[in-house]
Amino acid sequence: MIKIYKWGEVPAEEIFARVSPTASVEGIVAEIIAEVIKNKDAALFAYAEKFDKVKLTALEVTQEEIERAYQNADKAFVAILEEAAENIRLFHQKQVKEGFTIKKADGVVIGQKVTALDKVGLYVPGGTASYPSTVLMDAIPAKIAGCKEIVMVTPPAKDGSVNPDILAAAKVAGVTRIFKVGGAQAVAALAYGTESVPKVDKIVGPGNAFVAEAKKQVFGKVDIDMIAGPSEILVLADGTNNPKHIAADLLSQAEHDKMASAVLVTDSECFATAVAEELERQIPLLSRCEIARTSIDNNGKIIVADNLLDAIEISNEIAPEHLELCLDNPFDYLDKIRHAGSIFMGKYCPEALGDYFAGPNHTLPTSGTAKFSSPLSVDDFVKKSQFCYYTKDGLEKVANKVSAFAMKEGLQAHAKSATVRFEKE
Repeated sequence: MIKIYKWGEVPAEEIFARVSPTASVEGIVAEIIAEVIKNKDAALFAYAEKFDKVKLTALEVTQEEIERAYQNADKAFVAILEEAAENIRLFHQKQVKEGFTIKKADGVVIGQKVTALDKVGLYVPGGTASYPSTVLMDAIPAKIAGCKEIVMVTPPAKDGSVNPDILAAAKVAGVTRIFKVGGAQAVAALAYGTESVPKVDKIVGPGNAFVAEAKKQVFGKVDIDMIAGPSEILVLADGTNNPKHIAADLLSQAEHDKMASAVLVTDSECFATAVAEELERQIPLLSRCEIARTSIDNNGKIIVADNLLDAIEISNEIAPEHLELCLDNPFDYLDKIRHAGSIFMGKYCPEALGDYFAGPNHTLPTSGTAKFSSPLSVDDFVKKSQFCYYTKDGLEKVANKVSAFAMKEGLQAHAKSATVRFEKE
């Protein structure tokens, strides 16, 4: 059963403690990456046979396979995919940034230019669950940014196929190429390239502990979005809410995996008890009840604060991936929220809206990293270069100042490069 804490009556460390994986996969992942670097496609085929239990003859999904999956997909689901994709585009198009130019006296020009990354890699999980929503969330911002090539990797099924819903989502989102590769080996292939899989500039998307560790190890060779931890939800709700609704929202994350955490912060002890009882009623009804049970028992918490302002401060300290403000007047409190990945406002905005349909991205900072990082966005798929142009007159006016600054740092050649153009021959 979920634990209930009264704020101020138990140590803060216990309330703010986060679950973390105990098993280290660092060595295993390092071996897999080294093997892919050395043997390229041959390693990917071997790992598919070892981990995915399938003997592949080709790694790339053909355009015919993608088109067939799209045509055979449930038409009602494709319509939902299309509508969700349009919502995601509408939101992310607002994130597009232009470069700028500043013209100063004497013909001096300074500025910044924004350039899309050439190739990006999307990791889309498979295994116990497949997520076409991840395809939309990761590919659409890349497409809007102007990336020329969007390469997707995802684990194959035991018959060598890829989940057709994922392929349909890839077509809707504009993915360029798709490969039947999963796990740390997929990350290594994207980072270093093989005969089939192209090397990319950045890798984004969630995965298991092996995928997260692989992204960590290849960072520097390529860029990555983030190191994702277990999924999290924090619901901040007062006693006027329906306990049934709040319990369902908590379970929407608890069913992800046994490491997921679901937290309720409220100002009502009676409501806290009611939600705990409602969780016990709802968990046995879930198809993934064993996962949800473990998550709630091991990582779930209800924290009872004295008032809503204290509740908000508790939330800010936790810095959750998903934050629900289940209040009648949530906009009155929005400015007080400093740390959260994505914020869901009001009593009729469950976190699942953000997972699938509303438009804001669902690839979010976890494990408290919302204190310093942001959701996936168009910004993740561009880079910025700065430029400056000086005329002869412009440089002559400041050359001695640049030289003096350089000499303060003991860099004589720097100083000379600023003044040499004005020395008499």
